[in-house]
Amino acid sequence: MCELCTPAEVLTDNALAYARLDSNSLSRGHTLIVPRRHVADYFDMTVQEQAAIGELLRTARDMIVERHSPDGFNIGVNVGKAAGQNRMHVHMHLIPRYSGDVADPSGGVRCVLRK
Repeated sequence: MCELCTPAEVLTDNALAYARLDSNSLSRGHTLIVPRRHVADYFDMTVQEQAAIGELLRTARDMIVERHSPDGFNIGVNVGKAAGQNRMHVHMHLIPRYSGDVADPSGGVRCVLRK
């Protein structure tokens, strides 16, 4: 098991994964969902680990809605250095979005690659 955070930082967890606030937050409530087993690539996780992350994604979303009342969310996983993965331990971003947080949110995650 890889310990990337102390138990005090865990918002919610299950047997295979945990959720914690992002220490380099992009918005109020920005949360990371991380498998307990050290694995670099999302596609190398077991089906059970992927399901555990999906379960925590829903739980963390509910917590964020209750605490921050966002207007939307972006969900993302960077896989590989070419995709911007800097820490070689899978982590899913749950990023709350708020009306007016950017001038034009059109395109959402599709705007990562600017044309």
